[in-house]
Amino acid sequence: MKRKKWNKLIVLAVCLSLFMLLLAGCKQKKEDQDTAKVNTNSMETSTENTTSGNSGSTDSTITQKYKAGTYKAEAQGKDGLIKVEVTFSETEITDIKILSQTETEGLGDDALNAIKGKVLEGQTLAVDAVSGATESSNGLLAAIEDAVKQANGDVDALKSNKVTKENEGKVEKMNADVVVIGAGASGVSAAVTAADKGAKVIIIEKTAVIGGASNLSWAGKFYNSSAALENGVKVEVEKEIANWIVNNHWRVDAAAIRQYVTKSGETYDWLADKGYQTTFMNFGGEQLHLLPPYEDRQKLLKNMLSESVVKGGGEVLTETTGKKLLTNDSGDVVGVSAEKADGTTLEITAKSVVMATGGYAANAEMVKELFGFEGVNGGLGQNIGEGLKMAWAVGAKVPDNVGGQMLHQTLARATADLKKQFDSFKASYPLMTAYLPNFMNVGPSGARFRDEAATLTAVAAANTSAFNGPYHLVIVSKSQLDLLAKKGMSGVKAPQLPGMPPEFYADFKDQFTLDNPWTDAQEVFESMVKNGDGYKGDTIEELAKNAGMDVETFKEEYNNYMEAVKTGVDTEFGKNADYLFPMGEEGPYYAVIAEINNLGSVGGLLVNTDFKVLDDKRVPIKGLFAVGLESEGVLFNDTYVGNGVGIGYSFTSGRLGGGSAADYSLDKK
Repeated sequence: MKRKKWNKLIVLAVCLSLFMLLLAGCKQKKEDQDTAKVNTNSMETSTENTTSGNSGSTDSTITQKYKAGTYKAEAQGKDGLIKVEVTFSETEITDIKILSQTETEGLGDDALNAIKGKVLEGQTLAVDAVSGATESSNGLLAAIEDAVKQANGDVDALKSNKVTKENEGKVEKMNADVVVIGAGASGVSAAVTAADKGAKVIIIEKTAVIGGASNLSWAGKFYNSSAALENGVKVEVEKEIANWIVNNHWRVDAAAIRQYVTKSGETYDWLADKGYQTTFMNFGGEQLHLLPPYEDRQKLLKNMLSESVVKGGGEVLTETTGKKLLTNDSGDVVGVSAEKADGTTLEITAKSVVMATGGYAANAEMVKELFGFEGVNGGLGQNIGEGLKMAWAVGAKVPDNVGGQMLHQTLARATADLKKQFDSFKASYPLMTAYLPNFMNVGPSGARFRDEAATLTAVAAANTSAFNGPYHLVIVSKSQLDLLAKKGMSGVKAPQLPGMPPEFYADFKDQFTLDNPWTDAQEVFESMVKNGDGYKGDTIEELAKNAGMDVETFKEEYNNYMEAVKTGVDTEFGKNADYLFPMGEEGPYYAVIAEINNLGSVGGLLVNTDFKVLDDKRVPIKGLFAVGLESEGVLFNDTYVGNGVGIGYSFTSGRLGGGSAADYSLDKK
């Protein structure tokens, strides 16, 4: 009885204890809710008082513990190593210094400063990459993460410390006569022309950078510009137009081609009058116009916008992304819904909307689906096709040639990794072999697919390769490497310097000669293989196996090629005997992975010569215009083959299209 009574007392005590704990928990939960309510109210109050320049606040209160000090770290950006010095107190990151970087001026370097500011302000690594500079952004974040690890910080906690947008849910209404979506060459030109015609213009740009692809381009083509004529270089207009149409198999808008050829020369003078001076260059008979120095371009375009758009009562809004076109009950386009970096939704009404968003080349899935291409995007990272999707959603026609791309350069996958080990000249050895006709080229299966003289012309090189798979292989033998090491490219009888874009060899142009020996050539190629960016085999069969080629296919092609070298007659592709260079009888043999660089998609919207976007019945959608790459499909069948046309057309279509949009909005047309 005593034991039973004692057990009952124990049970009663336990129950009483549990009841007290439950009460305490409920009380604590209510206190937590009250605290949360107070914190929420405080956040709302601070949001209302926060300027739009702030990136936001973090929703985590995790306290970090660091080993105080300054730590150095580095990581790969888009164009090279980003080296940083990060300083920590015992509880926070106090300073980030970017010691060195080689990111594109006005693009990657601006992104680095933006990321640096967000990390310091939010004490977080959960920072979104700056639109248009993803690789640069991620490179800096990786370097900072390395420094955090050195300081014994909690990387996972920093990555979970999310940044909130302080104006999320806030809606702001604006109005204009013309709104331009995208501030690249075409968008800026459209906005400036529209403003000069008296329209109130708002131009929005998703990145923090003005100029888009024009900041990366080399030269534009403005037919029969005053500068070209002064230098005695004149194009026969009718012959040029006729050849253009035939070369694109007549699947083009002849009126659009005529408009560009006959009116682009005016764009040269227009740009010069606006302070954006290009320099004429007779490029083998082609009328090219070199753009201003890279470091000046964004400043010049900003000045154009300031002198026209801003002075005319309009606005230039960066870090503002178009999300949806606004339409009325009749289906006319009457504005755009956009989102600012701070989360604010803008509803901008306008009589004319100009699409200048640069296409979709950075959207690998779209490129593969629409064109079957799996190479490298060498254009802008922000061009992912949302502008096209916005236009398609309101009834814009999807053209038959929607998949067209601007394939223009060959890349060697090895280059970036080799630059971590060697100077730029040596790191570019594999790349340079891809631009010379003296080496055997095969596709992924091991089959030879072209006369390698196609490598002497950028567009021919790019398109012949892309037609045969996501990459091709350049076959180089040890005996050829030995000759390169002794005599440079003249050792393999290279007919000319590799036709790489100037920026590819800018930092080793003094070494970039035909007779400069390729010191440490075999060591470089061995490193290429070790890094996984190429293949090696002591025999032809072993090379084929290691490279994933069909051994019998490659062996047969190799033997056929050796017979062509011996006889001087290439029965398969008719390669010039001067380029049929022997490989020697002994290995090792190397295969360089060569990929094609896509500078941008071409087209996606169908426009008339007023740059009005057409619907499925080829009737203009009221209020909707398109300029730049998204409208360029009217000039080409399925693939860009111009030299300087891309940037020349962007400025010209912007100038003309902006004028049409202004006329429409001001009821002049």
